[in-house]
Amino acid sequence: MAMRSKAIIKWPKQVTTSLVEQLIKAERNVEKAITVFDSASAEHASGFRHDHTTFSLIISKLLSANQFKRAEDFIDRMTKEDCKVTEDILLSICRAYGRVHKPHDVMRIFQKISEPTLKAYVTVFSILVDENQLKVAFKFYRYMRQLGFPPSVPSLNVLIKALSKNITTMDSAMRIFREMPKHGCTPDTYTYGTLINGLCKLSKVKEAKELLKEMETKGCSPSVVTYTSLIHGLSQNNLNEAMEFFQEMEAKNITPNVYTYSSIINGLCKNGRSLEAMEFLEGMIVKRHKPNMVTYSTLLHGLCKEKKIREGLEIFDRMKLQGLKPDAGLYWKIIDLFCECEKFDKAANFLDEMVFEGIPIKRLTWGVHVKIHNSVVRGLCRGNDGNRGFQVYCRMRGKGICVDVETFEVLVRFFCEKRDLNKAIRVFDEMVVDGCCPGEDTWSDLVCGILGKKRVQEGIDLMSEVVFGNEV
Repeated sequence: MAMRSKAIIKWPKQVTTSLVEQLIKAERNVEKAITVFDSASAEHASGFRHDHTTFSLIISKLLSANQFKRAEDFIDRMTKEDCKVTEDILLSICRAYGRVHKPHDVMRIFQKISEPTLKAYVTVFSILVDENQLKVAFKFYRYMRQLGFPPSVPSLNVLIKALSKNITTMDSAMRIFREMPKHGCTPDTYTYGTLINGLCKLSKVKEAKELLKEMETKGCSPSVVTYTSLIHGLSQNNLNEAMEFFQEMEAKNITPNVYTYSSIINGLCKNGRSLEAMEFLEGMIVKRHKPNMVTYSTLLHGLCKEKKIREGLEIFDRMKLQGLKPDAGLYWKIIDLFCECEKFDKAANFLDEMVFEGIPIKRLTWGVHVKIHNSVVRGLCRGNDGNRGFQVYCRMRGKGICVDVETFEVLVRFFCEKRDLNKAIRVFDEMVVDGCCPGEDTWSDLVCGILGKKRVQEGIDLMSEVVFGNEV
């Protein structure tokens, strides 16, 4: 474990579990919480002893901070101090590892449970399904059944969720759903919601709507998740019906969440109605639903697609004001739109902002990264701002961003026209070093800049001989 703080805590004569629990909960800093935990027993060695309540609390604090190794150290400490390690504590570690997508560690911790209950098996089964470890999940389920655990609503719900993830197993999910009553299990709201969500993701919206009707006749009330699944499925191809479901859920006093609103906004943007989507966003905020990264990204993509640059910038700024950090993909959308509108100076400003903000470039966006930089350099040169274009060009080379032939040629032409021959020759040299073959116009531009127009052919012959040898 890390070195513990030497802070002194003044304890009363009688230290109770509730007092220690209260003090640990009050500490937002994990290290200070551990100090409280340690000092409670250290200063009262003959009196207070931690039990599974305080151990569970400090382990929970560590898991929230993603300090998994230290959390497991406390499990070892519980064993040494003869404090029972409960199933719930170990399951909390399993859930934490599931949250950070480490299914192998989930299984490792599960094996430490001496006599797992049905709850433990269903919890781990659910984590494996959520992590799309379906082969392992199905084996785990079969093992659970072999141990004699009977089918239950929670376990069958997870099994149906697993089968609903794939078009080839969706029929099996429906079959198990229909057979649930034979096992004494009544489908609940979660069962129906899971199937409706799976059907919508597989574009089986008609079947999902029929299941919604059945669900209501069986006395199961649809949740916001159920309606959101349907709205998301319909918003792709039948936006009007999606809007009708949105109004229906509000009429039933089912409060839409951020994902519901984002689905409608996505549908509006895909149907070329991004300004309506902006109005929808305003309604969302009025009802005190805070837009998330997906909401803003969807709307920004729609606005840029329709070349609504003013509105796009407004959304971009609102994201940042809310504390959300735009990624490289969103910057590209804005910069690309500026390039299309031939506002290359503003595009360059956003490139500078990306550098200042330290926005990481993912492999998937590297091609766009290269394309945008080249477009900005060429646009600046053609807009008579080649000096700034040269700055962007130098930064490209410094970061290993590929400069294409057209960009080299535009830069050479600009500096030749401005009689800045040092930069023209430098760019030309770097073009040749990069293996780009200058075209006849580029040769002509450079020779005109060096020798003047009257001796162009003589200059071309001379430079060809220098660069390529006597063979030319």
